[in-house]
Amino acid sequence: MTFQIIDRVAVEEEGEGPAIVCVHGLGGSSNTFTPLLPAMARHRVIRVDLPGSGRSQRAEGELTIERYAATLLAICDRLDVARAHWVGHSMGCIVLQHIAAAQPKRVASLALFGPLIAPPDAARTAIRARAVKAREGAGGMQEIAQALLQGSISADTRERLPVAVAYVRESLLRQEGESYARSCEALAAAQPAAIDRIEAPVLLVTGDEDGVAPPQAVRAMADRLHGAASTRVVVFPRCGHWTPIERPEECQRELRAFLSANARN
Repeated sequence: MTFQIIDRVAVEEEGEGPAIVCVHGLGGSSNTFTPLLPAMARHRVIRVDLPGSGRSQRAEGELTIERYAATLLAICDRLDVARAHWVGHSMGCIVLQHIAAAQPKRVASLALFGPLIAPPDAARTAIRARAVKAREGAGGMQEIAQALLQGSISADTRERLPVAVAYVRESLLRQEGESYARSCEALAAAQPAAIDRIEAPVLLVTGDEDGVAPPQAVRAMADRLHGAASTRVVVFPRCGHWTPIERPEECQRELRAFLSANARN
């Protein structure tokens, strides 16, 4: 594994083969995809901490979905990646939809976990309120983490998989308050991509207890992907929003099969 900083953005790279670029969601980092690495064997896996998140928290200026997309494409250019399979979680899925709609030749496939097109209005208000709370400092982030542990992870996961709960808690608490607040504002302002223009095959994975990407919304999203070569929707039972963390073996299975089916793209 190699690690480097590209324009203040932390980038991890390992393996050889067709490129896969992994993009995390709000409160996540490159570690969101560690449980999926076995499914990405025989690929060149590039994991990025988005500006304002993880080890890229020193990013300056406004954070937006458009900035995230431009940053990812610039990193790919620096690493000589002209075309890749893209794997996203939550907010990262929004970023990847914008890339796939605007730059179809750069996208071999999209595997989206906890996917949403954009936050609904009620969620935007709540996310902006979370940004205010994050700016209160460590105490505010502690409250955010506790609320999200109850609201974004399934009851079954909380009961059976304390390691998954610990991971999500630590991922959230490791975020610096101001940077997390700006990341919240980026998500709250996110606009939908023109997903009908997406041409690449798409895998959509969610949990039946995912309040961010509920199954009915994910299925409606699939119905709008008319331009995609193929679309598969998977809903895991007793699972919340952090699908790669809550159901790693099941996510590995789906991702491995999806990458195999689209190996020639």
